[in-house]
Amino acid sequence: MRSLPSRITEHAESLPEATPLCPGSLLHLGKRAAVDQALSRLARAGKLLRICQGVYMRTIETRFGVRGPSIDKALAALSVLWGVKIVPTGGSAANCLGLTTQNPVRSVYLTSGPSRRLRFGTHPVELRHAPRWQLSAPYRKAGQVVRALAWLGREEVEDALDAVLPLLSKEDLDELSAARAVMPTWMAEPVSVRISHD
Repeated sequence: MRSLPSRITEHAESLPEATPLCPGSLLHLGKRAAVDQALSRLARAGKLLRICQGVYMRTIETRFGVRGPSIDKALAALSVLWGVKIVPTGGSAANCLGLTTQNPVRSVYLTSGPSRRLRFGTHPVELRHAPRWQLSAPYRKAGQVVRALAWLGREEVEDALDAVLPLLSKEDLDELSAARAVMPTWMAEPVSVRISHD
């Protein structure tokens, strides 16, 4: 009979990239203590990455060697696993929208869940708990605008809106307009004024 680590490896390889492996989901392969031990052993051997306590993901073999899973796919999977929103920070959003040329040095994301530190091999990722309004329209352009404005701050809101509103579709503008209900006043007022002028 094949060893438990072999069976876990085979199971992990049958799953899509960045599927979280948690001890509780592997109990069909062995008892909890043995599963915990096998996961630790596989992580030490470099077959799995220990993302955070109790969550592992398989490494991906490529012709250039072994790599970790795509961070975007991994965070999307963790967001489903934990039932939370996870989005790039305002600095990343501002960069994507062309409002800054600064590239964030560290990988930091905002989340509706608790703050945590994740590790994808040698690549650390920080999840920071954020207020609900910063997570509005989480995977939409309107949400990017909200997070970019939050990062830029109240002094730069009007200039940023002048730059970004012409690039938004009618749907994006409607979503941004809907998000005003949860925005702080310093952001909601200039957004209201400029959207009503468009």
